[in-house]
Amino acid sequence: MEKLKAKIRDVNDFPSPGIVFKDITPLVQDPILLRECVAALIQPYKGKAITAVAGMEARGFIFGSLAAWELGVGFIPLRKPGKLPYDVQRIDYDLEYGSAALEAHIDAIKAGDKILVIDDVLATGGTARASCELIQNLGGEVVACAFVMELGFLHGRDVLAPYPIHTLISY
Repeated sequence: MEKLKAKIRDVNDFPSPGIVFKDITPLVQDPILLRECVAALIQPYKGKAITAVAGMEARGFIFGSLAAWELGVGFIPLRKPGKLPYDVQRIDYDLEYGSAALEAHIDAIKAGDKILVIDDVLATGGTARASCELIQNLGGEVVACAFVMELGFLHGRDVLAPYPIHTLISY
């Protein structure tokens, strides 16, 4: 995982002063490491009864769609409000400094579907927790949550309990 970690760039003071943003752009630009990253991300779930992968807008779309492709299942985009063209289910949730919402098409998940949730980073856990709740509200079962990296000092893992969590890189 050190090879992956070396491809994640720190950007100081983004999106606001004092924040060190973990930029995955160099990682996704490297085709060999991107393939290795996705393989490691889904490794615990190969051969499991997963029916779809869900990814949060926007970077979760990158890793989630590639993971779905590799697992041979469909991909469910979890979008910001107003981006999906059909009837949606919505979940509103609180962030550290405000609130946000996610939506999914009402027919994206069938009762009993087993969903793997994927995103690039587990930070405070709020978006991931809301994603899991949205999936459950639509009748799906969250099998696990997988992330390329985890910012452990933000304790997002605690917010996601009791969902199983798999991360490749920890900070």
